[in-house]
Amino acid sequence: MWLRTGPFTTRIQSPVHLIAEGLHTMYADFSLGDEEYADFHIRLRSPRGLRSWLRPQVNFSLDGGEPFNPLPLNQAYAMLEWCLNWCVTSNVNTFLILHAAVLERDGRALILPAPPGSGKSTLCAGLMLSGWRLLSDELTLIDLAMGTIAPLPRPVSLKNASIDVIAAFAPGASFTRRTHDTVKGTICHLRPTASSVARSYDPAYPAWLVFPHWEADAPATLTTRPKARAFMEAASNAFNYSLLGAQGFAALAALIERCDCYDFRYGRLEEAVALFNGLKPPSS
Repeated sequence: MWLRTGPFTTRIQSPVHLIAEGLHTMYADFSLGDEEYADFHIRLRSPRGLRSWLRPQVNFSLDGGEPFNPLPLNQAYAMLEWCLNWCVTSNVNTFLILHAAVLERDGRALILPAPPGSGKSTLCAGLMLSGWRLLSDELTLIDLAMGTIAPLPRPVSLKNASIDVIAAFAPGASFTRRTHDTVKGTICHLRPTASSVARSYDPAYPAWLVFPHWEADAPATLTTRPKARAFMEAASNAFNYSLLGAQGFAALAALIERCDCYDFRYGRLEEAVALFNGLKPPSS
């Protein structure tokens, strides 16, 4: 199949049932078609030989090369999502790419860079399910010339306790089956909202750069972060900042200048969503 996600087209080939099931569940609202060109040509399939019977696994290949070791077959769909991210971060330098969730409301983008365990994806999922437009759960694509953010909406990756938090927050949400015993624990993916997918080509203007941190029972609190510290932390969360050199510096400096920058601590998703729903855009 040929899958269009934001600026990229990926040709996906796989005989693995879990891949087909996950794509059907997560990407039903996306554009599919028979294209003559794809940015990425990927394949996921089980290794041949006796091992495929004794220890079922799945291999990923990009343009015929296999950059990773195989994973257990039950992790096939998770591997697809991880590798779709890797294709972008390892091959695309037409954007400054931050490891950050990003959502939009009224044309203004909220960027959430954070390390694993910070509650980033939980917060991202909660905001998306509360009416914010998802641009990406993992990759913020900053246009080097315009400073706008290109959408790349794809399923939101949830881990461990976050899965039950979001299932309780939005009982009607659509998830993949849970995958246990991965390097990240138990994971599943949350389907992006149809409204987010429908606007896959509408850029957004950065307005807020917020560094979230989840802490049990902590009240939802925003604290202004100095822009110099925000710049350094955002640079450390960029995949290609150093590679882009002066272009990367200029793009990130312009982003910081446009955004109000905060640290954010929260312990309850409902409080966090309510706080962000009342957030005022920068006056500039």
